[in-house]
Amino acid sequence: MKGRIKVHFVTAFVTILFAGAATAQSNLSKTISLTVSKQPIDQVLEILSNKGDFYFSYNSNIVSRDTLITISENNKTVRQLLDMIFKSGFEFRESGNYIIIRRAPIKLTLVTSKAVSENKIYIVSGYIVDDQTGKHVSYASIYEKDRLASAMTNEQGYFKIKLKSRYKTASLTVSKEFYEDTTVVIEPKFNQQITITIMPLEVTEQSAIISPKNYEAPDSIVIAVRQNDSIQWLYTYKKTDSVRVEKTTLGDWFISSKLKFQTINLKRFFIARPYQVSITPGLSTNGKLNGQVINTVSLNLFGGYSGGVNGFELGGLFNINKKDVRYVQVGGIFNAGGGDMEGVQVGGIHNSALGFATGLQIAGINNFVGRSYTGLQLSGIYNHVGGRLNGMQIGGIANYSNKDVRGMQVAGIANINPAETKGVQIGGIFNYTRKLTGLQVGLINVSDTSEGYSLGLINIVRTGYHKLVFFTNDVVTANFAFKTGNRKLYSILLGGLNTDSKRMIYSYGYGLGTEKYIGKWFSISPEITSQYLHLGSWDHLNLLNKANLNLNIRFGKHFSIFGGPAFNVYYSNQTSAVPDYKFDIAPTNSYKYGDHVNAWFGWNAGISLF
Repeated sequence: MKGRIKVHFVTAFVTILFAGAATAQSNLSKTISLTVSKQPIDQVLEILSNKGDFYFSYNSNIVSRDTLITISENNKTVRQLLDMIFKSGFEFRESGNYIIIRRAPIKLTLVTSKAVSENKIYIVSGYIVDDQTGKHVSYASIYEKDRLASAMTNEQGYFKIKLKSRYKTASLTVSKEFYEDTTVVIEPKFNQQITITIMPLEVTEQSAIISPKNYEAPDSIVIAVRQNDSIQWLYTYKKTDSVRVEKTTLGDWFISSKLKFQTINLKRFFIARPYQVSITPGLSTNGKLNGQVINTVSLNLFGGYSGGVNGFELGGLFNINKKDVRYVQVGGIFNAGGGDMEGVQVGGIHNSALGFATGLQIAGINNFVGRSYTGLQLSGIYNHVGGRLNGMQIGGIANYSNKDVRGMQVAGIANINPAETKGVQIGGIFNYTRKLTGLQVGLINVSDTSEGYSLGLINIVRTGYHKLVFFTNDVVTANFAFKTGNRKLYSILLGGLNTDSKRMIYSYGYGLGTEKYIGKWFSISPEITSQYLHLGSWDHLNLLNKANLNLNIRFGKHFSIFGGPAFNVYYSNQTSAVPDYKFDIAPTNSYKYGDHVNAWFGWNAGISLF
């Protein structure tokens, strides 16, 4: 009995195994009948894809849509039918539910002529050819890695590179965006002409083979896939993250188009060298490959363009670096880096680092960091941090940090931070932060929420403390005030007048206060204010300073009454009264300090709205 069960189990297992194998049959092995007469090749492929329920993907440059196909075959595999359609020179691969059609790789390096060079250099020239289309590839980079010799193909795919005869070995590497890197060994000391083929890159699933649609637009690629039961010719654009500093305004001005093509082609190739000297970008002891070299010491007479610096760089006018900058960089006019900066950047006008930065930036006009910054930025006009600031910005006009500030911003006019400030903003006119948990000092301070302190003439917290106050006191009978900020610290703008037309007073002033809860409906508000009293003449100074301690009784969220004692200190250098204006401000029992200062105890009482 047990033996029978065992036999049945094995039989079932084998049956399932073969069933799974049948289910997993490849698309190229599927059997299909096909009859077409003088149909364009793309329509024939569409019929095949519909019958077999799979996708075709191919480079549009290798398939002629003008080719007409006539076939009448029954029960042939997809591979057999494709061999009939495409004849020789093609191969077919599978990826998921895609059949990828491509030319069979040639991998050809053809030497067409060769002659011994009698000079110290020899010349290698020739063409770079697309392995799939047979077309010449323009703007491809050809270089010798060890010697840093380089060239670039022209619009016809032609190149010419000079190499030194004293080296016993040589190899050339061809790099082009959207192609596989190809390295070929050449025979040294011979002037020679060669043809090198390069292979387009492959991707899986959603697209199969990609290759340039337009060689003058190196970012564009063409992808052909089947969608909604029809062949769709789709154009897409690939983002080249390796090109960063080259896309900036300064990079666009000072870096030639050939160097930009080289950057795109050689994004995976970088090498370190101890030093280099440049006259201008492209004229370097490292040759035109200096954009791929990270130097320890870099000296640029007018300006230079390199892969990066890992020590010291000096530019008479400017320095441009593709990647990181460490540790000291000095430019007469500007420094521009596409990566991180660590150390010191000093630019006569401008410094920039598109990545993270740590250290010190000093510029005559402005400093720019694309991501977070730790350290000190000092500029004559403007500092910008695209991420978090951990440190200090000092700008002659303005500072900006896009994310949290953990430190200090000091500007002649404005500081702006659309995130959280856990530090200090000191602006000559204006400060803004979304959330304040530190200190703002400026004429106008603005925040969305505040758990910190704002010191200024106008302090606005969008979700904070806003009160309109009407009150009277022992000096001026009718007063109003506007209080803004938060309960920890709010500013007070106030004005008032005496209602007695024979004893007129006009007043205006500023103050600071805080409110402390002592119960559900009760709070106390210590305040200090300073008011100018106009007593009929602008030629004299009459200044009333008050320290108030008000008890607030709340009746709901938007209405309260208050009252409390006040201590007054009054300074006046006015010696005589003006008709219809009050003159005897201080009571007769006040404390006198010299000829101009009086002090006494008084009171306040009023209502608060909002």
